[in-house]
Amino acid sequence: MMLNKFLSLICAMLLFALLASTADAKVVRIEVTSRTDAFNGKEFGLAGAYEKIAGKVFFAVDPNDPHNKLIVDIDKASRNAQGLVEFAADLFVLRPKDLARGNGAALLEVSNRGGKALVRYFNRGRGGNDFTTEAEAGDGFLLRHGFTLVWVGWQFDVPDEGRNLRLYAPVATANGQPITGWVRSDFVFAAKTFDVSLGHRGQKAQPASEPASPEYKLTVRDAILGERKVLPRSDWQFGRLVDGKVVTDPTFITLKGGFEPGRIYEVVYRTQNPTVVGLGLAAVRDVIAHFKYAPNDVVTVKRALGFGISQSGRFLRHFVYQGFNADEQGRQVFDGLNAHVAGGGHGSFNHRFAEPSRDASPFSTFFFPTDIFPFTDVAQTDAETGDTDGLLTLAAKQNVLPKIFYTNSSYEYWGRAAALIHTTIDGKADAKLLDNVRIYYFPGGQHGTGPFPPVKNQTQQRNTPVDYSWGMRALLLALDAWTKNGTAPPPSQFPKLADGSLALPANVSFPKIPGVKFPLTVHEAWRVDYGPEFKTRGLIAYEPPRIGKAFPVMVPQVDADGIDLGGVRMPEVAVPLATVTGWNPRDPQTGAPEQLVDFTGSYLPFAKTKADRERTGDPRLSLAERYASREQYLGKITEAALALVKGGYLLAEDLPAVITGAAAHWDYAQKN
Repeated sequence: MMLNKFLSLICAMLLFALLASTADAKVVRIEVTSRTDAFNGKEFGLAGAYEKIAGKVFFAVDPNDPHNKLIVDIDKASRNAQGLVEFAADLFVLRPKDLARGNGAALLEVSNRGGKALVRYFNRGRGGNDFTTEAEAGDGFLLRHGFTLVWVGWQFDVPDEGRNLRLYAPVATANGQPITGWVRSDFVFAAKTFDVSLGHRGQKAQPASEPASPEYKLTVRDAILGERKVLPRSDWQFGRLVDGKVVTDPTFITLKGGFEPGRIYEVVYRTQNPTVVGLGLAAVRDVIAHFKYAPNDVVTVKRALGFGISQSGRFLRHFVYQGFNADEQGRQVFDGLNAHVAGGGHGSFNHRFAEPSRDASPFSTFFFPTDIFPFTDVAQTDAETGDTDGLLTLAAKQNVLPKIFYTNSSYEYWGRAAALIHTTIDGKADAKLLDNVRIYYFPGGQHGTGPFPPVKNQTQQRNTPVDYSWGMRALLLALDAWTKNGTAPPPSQFPKLADGSLALPANVSFPKIPGVKFPLTVHEAWRVDYGPEFKTRGLIAYEPPRIGKAFPVMVPQVDADGIDLGGVRMPEVAVPLATVTGWNPRDPQTGAPEQLVDFTGSYLPFAKTKADRERTGDPRLSLAERYASREQYLGKITEAALALVKGGYLLAEDLPAVITGAAAHWDYAQKN
């Protein structure tokens, strides 16, 4: 008996050693913690019933492999007996119970700050993201089409909430000793505030080392490039307010007298123990490679698509830029990618002390490594710095170019420098697009579909409610068909310098609408110097960084109504009841009223009658001058929708819902 146990133990150890020693960026094992029916066992067309699988995936990567050397500080992470770096990530899968009934494609959503938005976005699902009830399935779009849906944790600092997906990665050390470094956090408030987390958008903060240090600085300024005023060290401390008293907390900051709305506060301090953040890129890479190329009982697919919204779209741009679409064996990982509302950005996904949540917006989160060169897929040379690079340069050399869709709304042109992905660095011409790339732009949309009826939310105008997610459904199927059998997707649709649909903000011919101030500012991308070793080793030496010359950022030109030209005009934009924009200024009560609110567009309704518009001096035609009746309006909506169906930008199955939505918009416009 003892001999058998001993032999079993030896075999197990040999097997583990074999797995580890031959691991080419491979998944070592997947621990399934639950496997149950999804959506109360409901069946979805030919795909049948779905199941949900939750667990954790364990990795071991070779730090000396060329495909991993770009992971910052991987050489400073602990290694196992085989010399590999181990880490783990949460995993969640929705798949047909019988994979043979699926469509053969894995659709991985890059989790946005630990969440799962894919089903709500494409299926218009309701409720939570546990996928237990039928309501959470929405109309079943993704499921009826047979996709296997995958989420894997890639972000180490998500909050400790049960359903958040997270990365479990080692910290880097200097021969076993802690590594320290300077970091910063900045804040803009809409109301007076007395304490705030150092973390961004609710994520875990990097704690201050030696919180009482007199070296640390808190500054305030009134403009993005304004002069920083240093606040007295005695007026602020690392702590939070509890029952009116300050309690020391190295992850919070509090200011005597409070933070004023509309001003930019920035604190620079030291922290230590940097997580090897770039392993999140490897986690996504290796999970998909495993599901495509390794036999397993969780997911086996023939092709893989990646989808990411906002932060997650920037992640995909960063992912392919740094060469992660090739696994350690050089095999292609994703066959297709859709970077949605990512604008021109990359992200804080692979440098020392990186916080992946950090982004860049018109009036928040300034000068983090988000909107930085390169922007276009094709290599360009920046005459100011001499740098030459392209987003897809490395992927092309590796022969792993995926099919790519870049999808953006009007907001991304005003708030995320989206035009930089298709203009030359000098802003004088349209850049060349590669054959594997399409760009689609939805005029009148904001970062995420706004609520209907539209409301004001610390803004001067109501939000734009344009729902372009209907178009995104058609494009997803087009991307899948492109990767599956080479069926060409619809032509790109985006504003261009060549036809006058793209312009400098100062040259936009926006109509003079009563009570509306056209923006004087636009989110700009800057040449930012983080230090001599940022590009080569991912080390930031300057906090705050040194700011150089801005890149020329263009925005869409507009028609006589003030609606953006070009792009994929959803029916409610093609047959408008209001001017819808990608910008919305801050409510004066929140401070800085000349600045734009993050992620939000405007809804500027037309007057109901000619007399109404003449009384206020509104140059735009009234509703009564445009449409003789509700029936005529809906007829025009139908014509516009059918044209989109013919072009491949809308699905015929979605026509009834689109027309029903337009009817609700008409009724709202007549009453408000």
